[in-house]
Parts: sequence; structure tokens; C-alpha cells
Amino acid sequence: MGVSFAKRVELLKASEIREILKITTRPEVISFAGGLPAPELFPVEELKHAAIQVLEEAGSQALQYSTTEGYEPLRKQISQRIDAKFAVKVGAENILVTSGSQQALDFAGKLFLDAGDVVLCESPTYLAAISAFRAYEPRFVEVPTDDGGMVIEELAKILRSTERVKLIYVVPDFQNPTGRTWPEERRRQFAALIQEFKIPVIEDNPYGELRFEGRIPPSIKSFDTTGLVIYVSTFSKIFCPGMRVGWIAAAANFFEKFVLIKQGADLHTSSKSQREIAKYLELYDVDAHVRKIVEAYRRRRDAMLASMDELFPPEARHTYPQGGLFTWVELPAGYNTVELLRKCIERNVAFVPGGSFFPNGGVANTLRLNFSNMPEERIREGIGRLAQVIKEYK
Repeated sequence: MGVSFAKRVELLKASEIREILKITTRPEVISFAGGLPAPELFPVEELKHAAIQVLEEAGSQALQYSTTEGYEPLRKQISQRIDAKFAVKVGAENILVTSGSQQALDFAGKLFLDAGDVVLCESPTYLAAISAFRAYEPRFVEVPTDDGGMVIEELAKILRSTERVKLIYVVPDFQNPTGRTWPEERRRQFAALIQEFKIPVIEDNPYGELRFEGRIPPSIKSFDTTGLVIYVSTFSKIFCPGMRVGWIAAAANFFEKFVLIKQGADLHTSSKSQREIAKYLELYDVDAHVRKIVEAYRRRRDAMLASMDELFPPEARHTYPQGGLFTWVELPAGYNTVELLRKCIERNVAFVPGGSFFPNGGVANTLRLNFSNMPEERIREGIGRLAQVIKEYK
């Protein structure tokens, strides 16, 4: 007899980012590793007031079980907001509140993927999405990607030549890890192609409101005429990640199944957190809060990019994100950023090696840098340390 684990457990691996974050809790480490918002910008006093109001007005309901779909006033607020910001026209009746958007990714894997099915994704793509889907034993096919997102001609070739494609996963706004954004025409072409092939799409947009320059493009979901695009987002990046409130916006046929999966997973997202966010949105100007975040992150991005331009060797290339939390660095062939990280930890600076963002591996000379969580002076100091290690690398 004895203990016998399910086969899928063998596929679960510790998140490289989570392991690095254990190191970066030391105060002497300048961390560009995690995708952490700036904690000094959390609206603590406003949330304290909102929480008191919720408990005074509806304490027994806030502390009780609630519906799986989520708190209805919050679902209405989400529906109105994603329509106004990203032209996502999904009514509150088709919004499912999740325990962070990471739960939404896990649910998508559970809904669509059997062992051996194919997930198409950008190359590179979001590490935690790879982790969420991998438990369902799919095969990942990476679609060639340029500065404007998936290359549509390459995607079309893959769709025509690949069997068992069950899901496409994309992050079109300030992509994690590269910071790239898809232009509007690319989104339109992508939407037309998926209508042709009838493949469900997860459009993951946690960063879209954190735009430093230019206008917000319409979502891919806005060009979706048949309900194939499932729009996923969260309050974590514009508000407070510790609240663990995200959402799925989906057509009725998908929505109903997501609700059943949610019931089996955790019944519902925290009643108290949902009501507190709804109360905050009722009492305060969340757009003013987002503008404050954007201004701080813009300065930090500028400090990071200027420091890299000044201090990195000329053969190192980096993206120029127009928003979000990350930039992506490509070093010359021959660099191994896992080894580079070990040397950087000795200098008390950290990043995430880029290889983890390629589900099929094979890319060792890239890295992701986060600029949202450190003030400008520490960013400049940390980039100086990193640049020195790069120059010394043999």
C-alpha cells in the first residue's frame, strides 16, 4: 500500500520567482525579481474606512457564505469599468469573481485541457500561467513573437498544421515578462483568425490600466464576435494584491462551467474582500489612485531604462515598455542568466532569469526586471550592481 500521489503532482515545480522572493525579503537585497506593486502606495487609510463601513452596514453578510458568482454590486462595478477602459462589453451576469486572476488561469486549464492537448502561447509567456496549465498535462507550442505581440502569419501556420489545439493564452497589454503591448491592428487580425479556427482564448490583462504614455487600445475581447475570448483580470496591480480579488468575463456557455468549477474549488471568493473593494469604489476615486500609481511607476521605469542605457554593455538589448511593471533584457549568446543570478545575489541584487518564461526551455541569455517595487535611487544602485556583474561575467 503506502502513499501514492497523483501523476500530475510530478509536474508541479516550485516557482522560480517564489524561491527568489525568499531571498529578496532581506532588506539589503535590491530586488527586481517579483512583480510586486509598491506597498507604500496601497490606500491603507481609505481601505480601513471602507472596511469599518462594511462591518457597520452589513457585517453579518460580509462574514457569511455568499454566492459563487460573486457580490453583485462589485460585479456591476467591474462590468462598467472594463467596458469604459477596454471596450469589454460583458454584463455583470457574466462576471465571475475569482480569488485572484491566478485562480482564473487554473480554472481555464481545468475547463479546456486534457493530457496531450495543445496550448498556444507567446514566446516568452507568463511563468505562472505555464505553472497553472502544466498540471493538466498539455503540450505547449510557442508562437513566434515580435515587439507587437504574436506574429499573426506564424500563428496561422501553427493553427493549420497543429492538431489538438484547445486554448490560446495571451497577455496583450504590457506583457509579463517583456512589457510589450499589441497594437490595435494586431488585435483585430488575431480576433479574426481565432473566429476562423474556433479556438478559445484567454486574454489576461492585469496591467492594462498602468499606462504611462499613449492611449489604451481596445481589448482583443472587443473584437470578439462569437464569444471565444475569455477576459481575465484582477484588482491586484491597480489596488492591493493581498485582497486576492480577480475576475473572469465570459460568454454564457463558458461562464456556467466556470461557476461549477469555482463551486468545487472554494465555493466563493472572500465575501469581506469583495464588499470592501465595492465600498472603496463607491466612496473614493479609484482613477485618481491609479494615476498616482502610474506617475510613480513611470519615474521608476525611466530611472531603470536610463541606468541600463548608461551602464549596460552596448550589445545588451532591452524593451521599452509603455506601462506595466516589467522590462525584458536580452544579453549576447553565451550568457547564462541563472549563473548570472547567483553572482548577483552575492552583490545583493536580484532578477528573474528569462528561461523560465519559455515553456519548452532552451533560452538562457534573457532576464526579466521589475521596476515598480523599488524607489529610483535604489533602482539606479541596483542596475549599477547588475551591470558590473554582467561586465565581469565570463
